[in-house]
Amino acid sequence: MPGPGMELIGEEEKKEILEVLEAGYLYRYGSTDDPRFKAKVVKLEREVARRAGVPHAVAVNSGTSALLVALVGLGVGPGDEVIVPGYTFIASISSIIYARAVPILAEVDRTLNLDPADVKRKITPRTKAIMAVHMLGNPARLDELKAIADEHKLLLIEDCAQAFGARYKGRGVGSIGDAGTYSFNVYKTITAGDGGMVVTHDESAYRRFFGLHDQGHSPLRAGVEIGRRPFVGLDFRMTELTAAVLLAQLNKLGTILDRLHANKQRFKRAIGELPGLEFREITDAEGECATLLTVFLPSEEIARGLAKDLGTRVVADSGWHVYSNMEQILEKRTPIETGCPFHCPLYTGPEQRYWKGMLPQTDALLARAINIGIGVRDPGLGSEFGVTVRDGFDAVDKRAEQFLRAAGKYL
Repeated sequence: MPGPGMELIGEEEKKEILEVLEAGYLYRYGSTDDPRFKAKVVKLEREVARRAGVPHAVAVNSGTSALLVALVGLGVGPGDEVIVPGYTFIASISSIIYARAVPILAEVDRTLNLDPADVKRKITPRTKAIMAVHMLGNPARLDELKAIADEHKLLLIEDCAQAFGARYKGRGVGSIGDAGTYSFNVYKTITAGDGGMVVTHDESAYRRFFGLHDQGHSPLRAGVEIGRRPFVGLDFRMTELTAAVLLAQLNKLGTILDRLHANKQRFKRAIGELPGLEFREITDAEGECATLLTVFLPSEEIARGLAKDLGTRVVADSGWHVYSNMEQILEKRTPIETGCPFHCPLYTGPEQRYWKGMLPQTDALLARAINIGIGVRDPGLGSEFGVTVRDGFDAVDKRAEQFLRAAGKYL
């Protein structure tokens, strides 16, 4: 089962796509004098920037591309370390490696986001950036992380892949750090199947992001730019078709978030009196996306028993969102076995090792946690049990009663 945006695809998306197809112009660039060019990508960039509260946005082809563009565009590279949580989608870590920097895995706390205390412990003279990941739609402790970054003169990058539309104390996530990245993958809040975005306040960073995503070209180029490209870039461009779907999805974002919040609040109230049951800490109850309801059970044994009865799994077993399940990370399996980041003459620190059990606080939390899907049903998040954005209170009540019956055997 996909994320909430996928559940609500309808006539609006068809209309946007047909406008592009009937015009017969699919490329992100075109002349405003050409009636075939609908400028969907440019419109999407401007609208996402407006909603985030930043002046600049660059649309790319995936959330992973967005992370790589943000890292390299901000100057992260060989010899650098980037602190990243051990509970995150693998792209947060792999993008650091492809920027040729060294990932430093840090603990999460009861928010299931970066633990600021462990971030402080992990800072070294080689640290260049902190990557705050807003897991499961819940903003990280941005006040604390921003203060740490400022104190140590570090970059703060917000990975908002699972939190598009979330806000932290009135500000859009992605707007607080030096750069923010979004994903529009099928499991995200809104979707076009895939796609991503990088946002920033910094015009210089924006120009670098744009060049990196488009062969070194300047923002919104027109025509040939021979002799004026500042550096070598790549091709991570978004197409007009992807942007067309996302423009329609953006108009549904308010409805999606309202439904998710209503269903999550009802589910939470229904099971909240269970003895021994605890909820994940939410940093901004009104600002989070409410895509999942995470509960902590008194022990791993109870959590595993309950998860099995519900046809789901504990969060610790939820695939490539947990560092200990990422064998290619643990074994540092890069396509080229020599050179940066792990065999890098520019790296002056000790050899970095990764192993199961290296983050005991994270391990303990995830082993007794269960994700209840409110708008996302994803085996990779361990959220097979739950409801969808289309479900009303009757379905929520039915699922909550099922949870109560199953939990009654243990609590």
